[in-house]
Amino acid sequence: MIYRSLLAVCLIFLAAMDSFAQGKVVDLSSPNDLLLVRVETGEQLAWSLSYAGKVMLLPSPISLTLGDGKVLGPSSALKKVQRRQVDQILVPVVRTRFDRVRDHFNEMILDFSGDFSVVFRAYDDGIAYRFVTRKKGVIRIVDELSTFAFGGDHALYFAEEPSFYSHQEQAYKLLHLGELNDHRRAYTPALVSLPQGFKALISEADLQDYPGMWLSGDKSSLYQLKGRFPQVVLRDSVTSDRDVKPIERADYIAETKGARAFPWRFLLITERDGHLLENTMVFKLSQSTQISSTDWIKPGKVAWDWWNANNVWNVPFKAGLNTATYKYYIDFASRYGIEYIILDEGWYKLGDLLSPNPDIDVPELIRYGREKKVSVILWVTWKTLLDQLQPALDRFAVWGVQGIKVDFMQRDDQYMVNYYWMIAREAAARKLLVDFHGAYKPAGLDRAYPNVLTREGVKGLEHNKWSRELTPTHNLILPFTRMAVGPMDYTPGAMVNAQARQFQVIFDLPMSQTTRCQQMAMYVVYESPLQMLADSPSRYLAEPGCTAFMAGVPVQWDETRVLQASAGEYVVVARRSGAEWYIGAMNNEKARDLTVSLDFLASGGYEMHYFADGINAGRCAMDYSTGTEEVTARSTLTLQLAEGGGWVARVKPLQP
Repeated sequence: MIYRSLLAVCLIFLAAMDSFAQGKVVDLSSPNDLLLVRVETGEQLAWSLSYAGKVMLLPSPISLTLGDGKVLGPSSALKKVQRRQVDQILVPVVRTRFDRVRDHFNEMILDFSGDFSVVFRAYDDGIAYRFVTRKKGVIRIVDELSTFAFGGDHALYFAEEPSFYSHQEQAYKLLHLGELNDHRRAYTPALVSLPQGFKALISEADLQDYPGMWLSGDKSSLYQLKGRFPQVVLRDSVTSDRDVKPIERADYIAETKGARAFPWRFLLITERDGHLLENTMVFKLSQSTQISSTDWIKPGKVAWDWWNANNVWNVPFKAGLNTATYKYYIDFASRYGIEYIILDEGWYKLGDLLSPNPDIDVPELIRYGREKKVSVILWVTWKTLLDQLQPALDRFAVWGVQGIKVDFMQRDDQYMVNYYWMIAREAAARKLLVDFHGAYKPAGLDRAYPNVLTREGVKGLEHNKWSRELTPTHNLILPFTRMAVGPMDYTPGAMVNAQARQFQVIFDLPMSQTTRCQQMAMYVVYESPLQMLADSPSRYLAEPGCTAFMAGVPVQWDETRVLQASAGEYVVVARRSGAEWYIGAMNNEKARDLTVSLDFLASGGYEMHYFADGINAGRCAMDYSTGTEEVTARSTLTLQLAEGGGWVARVKPLQP
């Protein structure tokens, strides 16, 4: 059966190659010559991909359909092919994975009659392409054909979602390409398992003035994924301050400038699951920084109120949405060097950002926080912010607010994508940080506007308040899918921890379905330059050892190395900040031991302070052990991970 399957794929590929003979074929290889993209420019415009001679992608048609009926791609005459090589170093404003990013690619620009081009870039770890048009005035894009023909019934992680109106917080399903059809769709990224251990990640970058790309099956071709794009919203229904639902859509996906570059579509190829956490594809493909001065952008940790429902205890005041409670949050943050607190829902009268809750004195909290070296971020719903944009942001700037958390967009059509860019610009003009919730995945905005530090678009810790879906396996899928394209505001830090059989859904007093050490390890494994401590300050104050460690983990990194990884099963990540390394390990529901080498360390001795699952963590998930030992680059560690477990350490050079 395996032989027949391989033979079928080869015959499909050979038949496609025969069709290439009918038109002009152009090739582009990666700098290391392992990846080869082949582009057909005849009756159809299609691309295929191989790695070291192994077929990764069969010929996959692409095109743009315009409002005047013209289709850019098929039967378009190729006029010219331009090539260039680039090898440069990019320096991120916010160091999410690395302090330096090598941008090394070969590029091919195909100029066609009809005033358009298609640009292909070949990196050592993937291929990207984009359309470029040179039309006058404004054009309508009726549809974009973007296909990925894999030629086999491969498994994939697919964040299936029935509607384009979405928080993009679905759990990734492990499906097979053969199970999909035109009606089963998911937002990107999607992760496909290819033969011989390869993985393919599909997503997009430099998303501007255009809808986000989703994926579905394709009835015209088995085992093929097809891009799907939300159409322009003509009419919506405002049912609350946060729910603005599309009720009528146009028959086109974008109305935009006729002379422009469209978003990149990319396919990341790797033989190593861990590379998905190390890749920098979205950053490299996105627009360079648009802010002239960035020294005011300060990533950091946040003491967050909403997950723990403002529950604090052993205090001389009545806890809740009031000034005294938030001063308690500020005191806690100050004690542990946490840079920010958030005033989440309840600080203002819903629907009016200019009417603060009379029980919360925002200017006084900002003044008090300034004394304690703790800044304030304000939560807002997107529609209310839009309705009161100038007066609200101006007031925030006068107050001395340091950032905004914008929530409930729930869309990535062209209008909403433009909204993100507008908010990023307006916030940057007032030196405000931004955290988007109810959001689509990162697609380049945070490079252009690095004041956009993080975003949700992930089924994160909050779901423990109302569901049982946040399993350890779910937590181990996220680093290889959603986090592969950029920072995610998962909001870790639960201090009440349970195994699945003990877990209870309690909205106001939530818990995690992980061990304590998995929650702690998330601060190393999960990337978010604005990282939350989600639980109650009262819980954190009762456990100063764990709290001091979590509060002390950096949110920016100079280097990232994945030591062990298997998507959905386990991951061990080492990250460097200055001369210090942090190591975090996370595990799914199967207890296991992992052996890792510390050979990435420089010479000399190091002190390693660690937290490990306790011997009884399989019974009581809050059980942990901690200790300190000396290690060197010759040391090897055996990590004993409980069900849903974790391990985390700080490794710092010994003083001479």
